[in-house]
Amino acid sequence: MTVDPSTHAGRATDRALRLGLLAVAIAGLRRRDPSAFVNALVGFAATFLPEVLERRTLLTVPPRHRVWISMASLLHAIGMLGPYDETWWWDHLTHLCSASLVGTAAHLLARRRGYDTTRTVLAATLGLGVLWEAMEYAVHRTARRFGFEPLLVTYGPRDTALDLVFDAIGGLCVVAFGDRLLGDVVENVENRERGD
Repeated sequence: MTVDPSTHAGRATDRALRLGLLAVAIAGLRRRDPSAFVNALVGFAATFLPEVLERRTLLTVPPRHRVWISMASLLHAIGMLGPYDETWWWDHLTHLCSASLVGTAAHLLARRRGYDTTRTVLAATLGLGVLWEAMEYAVHRTARRFGFEPLLVTYGPRDTALDLVFDAIGGLCVVAFGDRLLGDVVENVENRERGD
């Protein structure tokens, strides 16, 4: 069976990104930086979500979507090594990427269930964005209270507001381009349900 060159390239890129996450975890260990170490390992685990979904559902996750998941995870993990503090736009980029992943999942669910995709995507990206910010604040506050290094960092109300703006932009990108980029995924599930 011949493998499409773009599929092969996508798989190779995904593997390289996973190795990047392991490299960040090792760097976190060497620096004695628990936030980088833990976030890299959580991101690495998240890259296996497509395999879990494919085994348990009729969903097939194309290589380009796997790369997107791995890239978003790697960007976040790398940020813990310094870019979140040193590069003003890094946090915006990671929120945009993460929100687009949430929006993608919401878009696929909405298409499958016959829900309004725009409302579902925006509700998911903003709703989970608010939950993330609350969790980030709680983790940071609790860690500081007990004298631990926080695994997540919060930078104040202005940063929180900007995070939610970029979450919304990520959701709007999925609303604008979701049908074109995800139509083949939905069609593949429908074909498998019909036994085609």
